[in-house]
Amino acid sequence: MLGKKKPEVLIVGAGPVGLLSALELTKNNVDVQIIDKEWQRAGHSYALALHAKSLKLFEHLGLLDKVFEHSYKVRTIGIYDEKEQKARLKISDLEDDYAFVTVIQQNLLEKVLEDALLERGVKVMWHHRLAHMDPSEKHTDVIIDKLMTDTLGYIISRTEQVVTKSIREEIPFIIGADGHYSFVRRSLDINFDSVGETQHFAVFEFKTDADLDHEMSIALADGTANALWPLRDGYCRWSFQILDTEASLESRIKERYEVQIGVGDNPELTQNYLEKLLNKRVPWFKGSIENIRWRHMVRFERRLADSYGKFNCWLTGDATHMTSPVGIQGMNGAFLETQQLTTALTKILKENGARQLLNDYDSKWLPEWRFLLGIDGGPKAKSSTDPWIAEHRKTLLSCLPALGEDLAVLMNQIGLKI
Repeated sequence: MLGKKKPEVLIVGAGPVGLLSALELTKNNVDVQIIDKEWQRAGHSYALALHAKSLKLFEHLGLLDKVFEHSYKVRTIGIYDEKEQKARLKISDLEDDYAFVTVIQQNLLEKVLEDALLERGVKVMWHHRLAHMDPSEKHTDVIIDKLMTDTLGYIISRTEQVVTKSIREEIPFIIGADGHYSFVRRSLDINFDSVGETQHFAVFEFKTDADLDHEMSIALADGTANALWPLRDGYCRWSFQILDTEASLESRIKERYEVQIGVGDNPELTQNYLEKLLNKRVPWFKGSIENIRWRHMVRFERRLADSYGKFNCWLTGDATHMTSPVGIQGMNGAFLETQQLTTALTKILKENGARQLLNDYDSKWLPEWRFLLGIDGGPKAKSSTDPWIAEHRKTLLSCLPALGEDLAVLMNQIGLKI
């Protein structure tokens, strides 16, 4: 058994999206269990900002004050070319209760969510892997493997995950929040096709004396999209799109240690390389470089599933869509998805709601992501729009930290309409 009481919903994946799903369902008195094949939360990862709309979800869960304890507020967005600022957007113009973007590192966000879940009596089952699932209209038969990390070898040691126990259960509903290589999605035979070019980014976090003044910067230079995010305590994160180097497929695997040792498979990520990127792409950035605490080369594919689920198994987050990391749209979009999905499951389980609610979830979000990924439609320039902005309108669509109506408001500030 997974616990004293069989869960009504099994959540696969204990990243921010899976944890938020569990909290929403628990708040609605739905019995949940959440599993993850890793042994603990991520130490370093790429998503680091909550959009204005996402903050309402955290307020709803009573977690906003804890989020603000670990965050830095961004109130404006600067858009630059290689030489100068081309536009400045005011997030304060959004008609939201919290008209700003909150920058918080994902490992800290995950801790806030996991601690809140534990307070509700739900413990993440780390080191548990979904090994098999057989879905039907009534329930899904699953096999869950309990894992243990074992050290092997004599001269050269290595670690492997060893199965110590297998658990069989019948689960009413499953949420697959298990990332881009989702076992749930693959088990459902849902296609996850490429819809655009793969992008590669060199990411650096370091301390600087630059006065970032609560502003995020987007720099479009030499055919690349680059982003500067201010962090707490005088730190910042630069993400540079790299065209002449490819990150490995394994680069999307999140590091589990909070302290980075060395630069892994990317010895070229030196301070000298960072300085060259800054001088070439963003010579207007005059801040110092001190104490580089994280550096990584990461691969971002652009993919979209052809369905959000089947039977009683439904997907959210990177299991269904992957996009550019610049505007942090993937994680924030997933939070909004989760709100609709958990509401639908609550109505079905507690109020005898119609299964059509799950089809509505699918029909709402697939078109949304087809637009955000540039498959259908796109932003249009007005007659008064700056020619440079008009030229880069498709790139800017995935760079702004907003979705839906908020994205439309920000786009309108620079003469683009969606």
